[in-house]
Amino acid sequence: MAAKSKGGRSLAGLHHLEAFLEMMSAERGASPHTLSSYRRDLEDYADFLVGHGLDFERATLADVRAYLVDLEVRGFAASSAARRLSALRQLHRFLFAEGVRADDPSGIVEGPKRKVPIPKVLSEAEVDRLLATAEANVGAAKTAAAALRAARLAALLETLYASGMRVSELVALPSSAARADLRVLIVRGKGNKERMVPLTGRSREAIARYVALRREHEGKAPSGQWLFPSFGDSGTLTRQAFARDLKDLAVAAGIPAARVSPHVLRHAFASHLLQNGADLRIVQQLLGHADISTTQIYTHVLEERLRALVAEHHPLAKS
Repeated sequence: MAAKSKGGRSLAGLHHLEAFLEMMSAERGASPHTLSSYRRDLEDYADFLVGHGLDFERATLADVRAYLVDLEVRGFAASSAARRLSALRQLHRFLFAEGVRADDPSGIVEGPKRKVPIPKVLSEAEVDRLLATAEANVGAAKTAAAALRAARLAALLETLYASGMRVSELVALPSSAARADLRVLIVRGKGNKERMVPLTGRSREAIARYVALRREHEGKAPSGQWLFPSFGDSGTLTRQAFARDLKDLAVAAGIPAARVSPHVLRHAFASHLLQNGADLRIVQQLLGHADISTTQIYTHVLEERLRALVAEHHPLAKS
């Protein structure tokens, strides 16, 4: 019989858990927060196994499935259960790779079905109002500094909606993006992967106006690494600062601030492209999604378009 610790878990099980966490830290660079989450999830799994006279070395496929049922009975959300399944899968893969076990009992277990939330999206009319309000603010500015700030926000907004970039990619655009002849940007996204995103005529014009106002305000050609630097000492415009400016703009446009964020505009970019006939694979490339399943959160848009097409063109629908 395996020796037990004070908490009821086997000493061997605790040893395997510590070895796994050490591997995650040393080889995969897991953060302290991530390691703490793994520890909490796997200690819960270990407690379940101990309650059934088992441990990490003796758990079977049926035991892993029984643990998922137990999580459901305890009222765990599908997303939380899926996270715990991911943790125990990685543990069992580790034990298999280390020769502790001859198999991986979690390999063919299906995760709990998670409801994919439909992303918040602004209508085309609402985005037009945002853009129009940003444009009006430039013309209504009373000082050169206010005009520059308004022009920067208008350029940011035009570029974001034209390209669907992540806000982190947008605020990190280099100064070279201000070239008048530039039609396509090379953006470095998640996983350090590069992709091409287009610049529309409107976004290029907004950027050119902003750069011209910067030149007038600073009395020289704009310098520095970033296209959209902050106006303070930090040098870099933060995502949070842009999000705050965007919410203020939404209020001015008569749209509830809670409905507007940089990510909502990224969703609007994708949804509006699909509503107007774009291919899902093209939208995937523009958004920089590694997997098409991530882009499929927008399938509700395609379903609405298909229903509209049937209603408009099918002869029986008209009758």
